[in-house]
Amino acid sequence: MKFSRAYVEITNICGLSCSFCPPKLQATETMELPFFESVLEDLRHYTDEIAFHVMGDPMVLNNLTDYLNRAYSRGFKVMITTSGFYCDAARRNALFHPAIRQVNISLNSYNKNSVSRSLANYINPILHLCDEKLSRKENFFINLRLWNLDQDESARDFNEQLFDILEAHFSLENGHIHSNISGKRQSIRLAPKILLHFDHYFEWPSLNNAVIGDGYCQGLHNQIGILADGRVVPCCLDGEGVMELGNLHTTNLGKILTSERSIAISAGFKKGICIEELCQKCSYKERFNTQEPT
Repeated sequence: MKFSRAYVEITNICGLSCSFCPPKLQATETMELPFFESVLEDLRHYTDEIAFHVMGDPMVLNNLTDYLNRAYSRGFKVMITTSGFYCDAARRNALFHPAIRQVNISLNSYNKNSVSRSLANYINPILHLCDEKLSRKENFFINLRLWNLDQDESARDFNEQLFDILEAHFSLENGHIHSNISGKRQSIRLAPKILLHFDHYFEWPSLNNAVIGDGYCQGLHNQIGILADGRVVPCCLDGEGVMELGNLHTTNLGKILTSERSIAISAGFKKGICIEELCQKCSYKERFNTQEPT
């Protein structure tokens, strides 16, 4: 069994309250380094890539480099997903660690929070990160995410402000970004290995959602999630551990992945059947069932 990626939530602290995210119900927790090392040892047999994210923002940690060092020493490539609010000079230096494969920055975090910071003060450190990556000729990707597409174009004004800033900064023709938007999931190249990525809003799965139905999902096929408290879940959208498969504090990953519940979930997805109630109420899986690129 080999996964494309494991989502390891080294912290569930985010520091924001984005309107597109569900409220955090779990106690605040950061994965201790010794336990993180044991998680890496378990994962070594199942994947070569880990993402330091489920619900939290790894950039809030002032010792992020310690986690990156431990992942790198074991041969893992790391993906970072962040809101972009913690890209000051001291923190963003960690993003040039040799373990880093990709940095995802959720730009819509600015638009969906009540913050006193100006747009310029928010975006400038992110642009400095991009500039430094280019000047140092670093090989990792920076993926600037605008996952705020909808039929009403509710984020149009905010997006167009960003387009103007990005076009000017990266010396693109005026209107270049807007003229290339398809309204679907896509990436527009801003500079070498710096992409502006578009996608639609999605609804986080919840037991309170309406039933969507069966379908295929990548959970337990291409990915798994490990929450900050050690609970293993099938995918990166189960931030509350509703489908807890086991806990790495007490059980090794091999035993968890071969449990009756894990096998049932995986076998169901292979047949396009959602065994779990949360999966039945998750609309994100429709992205896999419509064959859109991931």
